[in-house]
Amino acid sequence: MKDYYGLLGVSPDATTEQVKTAYRKKAAQFHPDRNPAPDAAAKFREVQEAYEVLADVDRRKVYDETRRSSLIDDPLAVAREIWSSHLGKMQQ
Repeated sequence: MKDYYGLLGVSPDATTEQVKTAYRKKAAQFHPDRNPAPDAAAKFREVQEAYEVLADVDRRKVYDETRRSSLIDDPLAVAREIWSSHLGKMQQ
């Protein structure tokens, strides 16, 4: 499961406005027209996907519930994914 909060750099209790602000910042950073890096388009799509889920109240609720159950069912795998997404932010 992707860590949408980590992709946008917001906490799970972020408001919709905070999610929107973070999305705009990341979208500008990774937009293929502005960023010549080979992986910019893929990162841009990931940021878009994260925003689409977290900005929609119903989709965000389902995502949060799935995320919680994943932590219970397979905590090690989820912890590794969250940890790697945060390490990735530190290396950028």
